[in-house]
Amino acid sequence: MQNIDRDQVVAVLNRLLEAELAGVVRYTHYSFLVFGFGRIPIVSWLREQADESLLHAQQVGEWITTLGAYPSLAIGPLLDSHKHDIGAMLKESLETESAALALYRELLGKVEGRSVALEEFARQMIHAEELHAADVDKMLRKPGDVAAFANAPG
Repeated sequence: MQNIDRDQVVAVLNRLLEAELAGVVRYTHYSFLVFGFGRIPIVSWLREQADESLLHAQQVGEWITTLGAYPSLAIGPLLDSHKHDIGAMLKESLETESAALALYRELLGKVEGRSVALEEFARQMIHAEELHAADVDKMLRKPGDVAAFANAPG
């Protein structure tokens, strides 16, 4: 890890830590606002996402301290449209997951070919975020729609 720009890598990791901690709060908050017949499975899914965000935050925090730096105590932006239907929550989730994915890609760019362990961590997180975004995209589609929600008109 001697070939990495430690300060730049830690800066990205701290932004990731803040984003993942915001995910914990956001998914937990969303889980309180689900009503109707589908409440139980949707609440369970949202809380699983909160748990996953916490795990990611913990992993990122460990990398920060491994690099000899201090983990941020800040939390990322908490986007809330104050629309509480499931579709609006999922759209917000897709936006924030896209931002996290961009940060993990930025991390990969800073460590690729310089630190196998950090490179593999970044790739694993990109993999997880891409799969999560794909699931959310499918959840946003109307039954019977095959085309990706992200590519849908309007």
